[in-house]
Amino acid sequence: MVGVIGLGPMGAPVAGHIARAGFPVRVWNRTRAKAAAFAAAGHPADLSAEVVLSALPDVDHLERIAPDSVLGTWASRGTTHLVVLSTTSPDKVRDLAARLTRFGIAVVDAPMSGGDAGARAGTLSLMVGGAAEDVAVVEPVLRTFSSTVEHMGPVGAGTAAKLCNQIVVATTLVGLAESLDLAQRAGLSGPQLVRVLEGGLASSAVLDAKAAKILHREYSLGGSTDNQVKDLRYAVALADRLGARLTQTREAAALFEETVRSGLGGADHSAVFETVRL
Repeated sequence: MVGVIGLGPMGAPVAGHIARAGFPVRVWNRTRAKAAAFAAAGHPADLSAEVVLSALPDVDHLERIAPDSVLGTWASRGTTHLVVLSTTSPDKVRDLAARLTRFGIAVVDAPMSGGDAGARAGTLSLMVGGAAEDVAVVEPVLRTFSSTVEHMGPVGAGTAAKLCNQIVVATTLVGLAESLDLAQRAGLSGPQLVRVLEGGLASSAVLDAKAAKILHREYSLGGSTDNQVKDLRYAVALADRLGARLTQTREAAALFEETVRSGLGGADHSAVFETVRL
């Protein structure tokens, strides 16, 4: 049995892929209507699964719904592994792993990249941290919704890799927003410029996924600006601890922070265009 906690834009398709691959799935979601397509637990403690996946936004959300009493119940019902699919900080993952060790539950961090489109297609890229023997246990489940599963090192290493990924996403998205803003001011056709970019070195998954949102100024999710800010804060905190400059990342983070302050935190992170174009 596989348990999935959190049925948002990423968690719901992930649960669907796992079920279609033949694994029995049980889910928990705060909004019960979203769990209607699956065997749903009424309370997190009611999950009975060997492997539990958390697709909640951060470890903080998981810890609020899974205090020690819930963890003890999971362990008594046979839970052996918990996989964190969220983007968070390496320290939070390691602290969670230390806490769950007391219950005999191993933690693997496997943050997802590829967005909601990748989740729906089952082509996510996972950066995995954990002991090799623990990764081996959960890997068959992870591969049901991912095309890339890369074991980066011990617990926390997957999360550090995801923060590196988010640096590329955020700075590329800002660059795309600035490019389309400049094109507009220069009297160029935005769609024509995008076609040119797609055919050259500037082509990227970010361009493919986000150019149309910016061109139409339509910012349905996707990945939210709030979450982009969260991820960049974690990346900057890790950089500060390790002595990395991250000059462009810090500038991009300021633009996303401004976008949140303007009221667009719940919009797709391509809404940074609205800040860039001011």
